[in-house]
This record gives sequence, C-alpha cells and structure tokens, in this order.
Amino acid sequence: MRKNLFKWHSLAALIAMLPLLIISVTGSILVFKVEIDSWLRPAHMQVDATPDTQRVSLDNLMHTVLSNNPEYELGGWEIFDDKQRSDTSYLIKRHTDEWAKVYVDQYHDKVLSTPQSMTHYITDWLLELHYAFLLHETGAVIGFVIALVMLFLGISGIVLYRRFWAKFFTLRLSAAKRIFFSDLHKMIGISSSPVLIVLAITGGYWNLTGLLHELIEHAGDEHVYISGPRHSPDISFEALRLQARTEIDSFNGGYLAMPHEPGRNITFYGEVDSDNPLTSEYASQVSFDKTSGELLSKSDIRQASGLAVFVDSFRKLHFGYFGGLTTRILWAVLGLSPLWLGITGLYLYWQRRGYRRKPKRTPQQLNPA
Repeated sequence: MRKNLFKWHSLAALIAMLPLLIISVTGSILVFKVEIDSWLRPAHMQVDATPDTQRVSLDNLMHTVLSNNPEYELGGWEIFDDKQRSDTSYLIKRHTDEWAKVYVDQYHDKVLSTPQSMTHYITDWLLELHYAFLLHETGAVIGFVIALVMLFLGISGIVLYRRFWAKFFTLRLSAAKRIFFSDLHKMIGISSSPVLIVLAITGGYWNLTGLLHELIEHAGDEHVYISGPRHSPDISFEALRLQARTEIDSFNGGYLAMPHEPGRNITFYGEVDSDNPLTSEYASQVSFDKTSGELLSKSDIRQASGLAVFVDSFRKLHFGYFGGLTTRILWAVLGLSPLWLGITGLYLYWQRRGYRRKPKRTPQQLNPA
C-alpha cells in the first residue's frame, strides 16, 4: 500500500507541477498585495488625512465617480476609514460584463485614477493568474482540480513520512546528493504540509463556490447586462451605511455590494468586535431593499452557526494575516514550498529512473578473474 501511495504521490506531483508552481509563487507574492500596490502606486493607494478628518458622504463620492465616468454603473465599493488607504470603487461598463476599478480619496472627494480592467495592474493580473490561470471559468475548474491534487499531496506526504519526527532535523549535508535531496524534500514537505493543506482546502472552496455561482446564476439564461441604476434614486447609501452600524453592535462596513444583477439588493459586509482571531473583516452583513431602503436582513457572525464561522475563517487562513506580519511572512515562505519540493522531487525522480535503466552487472562482470 505504501509503495502504491508513493507512486501516486510522485505521479500527481509530476502532472500538477507547473500549475502548482504558478499558484505557489503568485500566492506568496499576493500575501503582500496591499504593500506592493502602495509601493508601486502610492498616488492611487494612499490618502493624506489627519486623525480628525471625516469621510465625505458616500452619496457624494458615488456622484463624483459616476460624473467622471458616465459610461459606467457602480458594482461595489470598498470602504476604508484609517486615514491612510483610499477607497476603491468597482464599476461595470454599461451593456457589458466588463468590470473596472477606480481609486477614490474619500476625505477630499477626489478621483485618484481612471477606470482600469480588473487585470490591468500587476498584482491584479497575478491574482487572476493565481485563481484561474487567466482562463476565466475554465481556469477556475483547473484551479479546483489542482487544489484537490495539492490536498492529496499534503495528506499523502504526511502518511508516507508519518515517522518524520524521528529524523526531522536530520539533514545529511556530507552524504551523496541523492540522500541530501531526499532529506531536504522530506523536511520541506513535512514542515509545509499543514499550511499547504489549509491553502488547498480554502482555495479549492473559493474556486468551487465561484463556479457554482456562475452555474446557478447564469447557466441557461441570457446574461442581463446592466444599463442603468437598479436602485431607487431616493436611496441614500450614506444613510444606509450609518444605519448598518446601528443594526449590529460594533459593526463597521468594509464593502458595499450594489444591486448590479436582477434579484440582488444592497448589502454591506463588515467586521465586528470578536474574540475569534480568525473572524474576517467581511464576516457580518446587513442588507437593504434596493427600492425602499428598508432593512431586509442582518447577520452577526458572533451569533452564526459553527459552519458559517468555519467558512468565514477561510479568508484569514488562506492569506495568513490572522497573526499579523509574523504569520504573513510564514505563509509567504511556506507557500513557496512547492517550488523547492518540485526541484528536489524532480531530481529524485530522474535519479530513480536512471537507476532503473542502469544495467545490472552479472557475477562474471563483478568478478572477472
């Protein structure tokens, strides 16, 4: 059984090596996406505000964005109030499914950028490469399959080397290269397996739910493109934002989802004070009717089911920011392990193949005299 498992482990690693390497490298970079964006594009990402500067009304900000971009409608809005980072407005071009993003100074009512596609900036391009290999739904399917392979590799590696603790810190530097690479492969694999298993489960879940959304929401029906606002002109989004803060204790909305598709309403996703370090910044939500502005529903993650809490933890677990900078660095380093496992594993694979092909020496050849 162990021999067969080893064969399947090796075969799966060889087949999935290239996509695993792409996911590995891009994922480790994206752990620091905000910092990279702020470094490359400070004029877009950063705002100059004093601690007592107040946000401009969300209604005014929306009006400014749409006035500057009359061919677009709003699809969503990322809200920040830390006096440092700008808001992000997500736009949809009318009569198309083309999304774009615009950065907004929420303290001075100023647009900081022109609309750019969701893959225009380098980190956004890397995000799409990481998630779907730039192949849209087809790439998401591939990503889900690769996540399953990564999960299998992580679990099978632990099973194969379940007695790793006996020689975990043994790295025979002076031994033959094959032995050294074998030790290194086992050490990296066992060290990174728990994190890789977490990344496989969380990443695979998001790929699957994204695919199911497309299948359930759009399959069999002609896509209805947005041609104008789908909410009442009397709606005040600033008033709803402030009301949402009163509906759930300590609620702070971080993302506004606009009713850009039929059947959708106005929903604020946000964070609440919680003792759970894995509770995400979008864990709770408050929804309003897009026509009347009346409260439809609210969900406090602190009162949610165990399953909802578990799924919500996927965000922080996948990106590794539940423990601050320390866990982010750890996630970035261990996230690169498929790169080193690929190099060492490939070397060991070719060594074994060469050993099998090498002709066995007969007794006469060993003792010619």
